[in-house]
Amino acid sequence: MSIFEIQGGIQLLIYFVLLAVKIYAFISALTFSAPSYEAAGKLTKPAWLLILGLAVVLHLVGGGILLLSLIFTIAALVYLADVRPALAGLTRR
Repeated sequence: MSIFEIQGGIQLLIYFVLLAVKIYAFISALTFSAPSYEAAGKLTKPAWLLILGLAVVLHLVGGGILLLSLIFTIAALVYLADVRPALAGLTRR
């Protein structure tokens, strides 16, 4: 097994992990109501759905556009680290 095969395998693994993160964030954004986004003081539900939907589509179609893919990956991670916990905290009360 050559180093190039190992590198290719790692890149493929990273591709699918990041795709899974973006899909999970998009599905999670769908589950919360629109008023809860405003109550949490975050961007609106349509805005997050647009951002996360574009992240998934770009990842599937044009994964080669590295800078945009990085920006959308960061957006998905921000949603999961900041927005989702704020929304989940509102529904627990």
